[in-house]
Amino acid sequence: MGPAQAQLVPVPAPAPENVVQLSASAVVEVPQDLLGMQLAVTREGADPAQLQAQLKEVLDQALAEARKAAQPGALEVRTGNFHVGPRYGREGRITSWVGTAELLLEGTDFARMGQLAGRLPGMTLTGASFRLSRERRLQAEREAQAQAVERFRAKAGELARAFGFGGYGLREVSVHAQDEGPPPRPRPMAMEARSAMADAPVPVEAGKSAVAVNVSGSVQLR
Repeated sequence: MGPAQAQLVPVPAPAPENVVQLSASAVVEVPQDLLGMQLAVTREGADPAQLQAQLKEVLDQALAEARKAAQPGALEVRTGNFHVGPRYGREGRITSWVGTAELLLEGTDFARMGQLAGRLPGMTLTGASFRLSRERRLQAEREAQAQAVERFRAKAGELARAFGFGGYGLREVSVHAQDEGPPPRPRPMAMEARSAMADAPVPVEAGKSAVAVNVSGSVQLR
């Protein structure tokens, strides 16, 4: 047998003492500043090629009108889904063809967008939703984060004094932001306006989003 060999056994480090877990949060409520609108034209016919040509004609006219009002940031225009598909009868045979073409509007000038949506030829408003722009969201997150950090520090100081310590040292911390606003949904009045009144502005009204930031972590009282 060979000579005996010593084996080193690692000694676990002692657990830190006087460590407290805590968290703090802040919420900043800001008006939604970005509007998205979906407009569509739907047609049905027996000839898919003719149906596609009809959809393209309506979309081209609406797109030409929308481009006149377009302005970077305030009102931007792009096309959406363009689809032609069969409609089947009870026997599984094709009875007709149905097609849809979409036009999408997005921007911060709600009045301009509402006026445009109300006068686009052949198009019907099928949906509208509000949200925060990237710039507004980041600004709200910075405000909420500053408030949450200040509350975290205040709470840590209060706990240190309550337990008879003079202060604390930060061990670890995590910051999480989220939008607590309600899910975007179209206004029924806005969806009905185009079919009820020709060339009438679509009424739009933004809500608010609540941006929340939570700061959590641990401190060592000392």
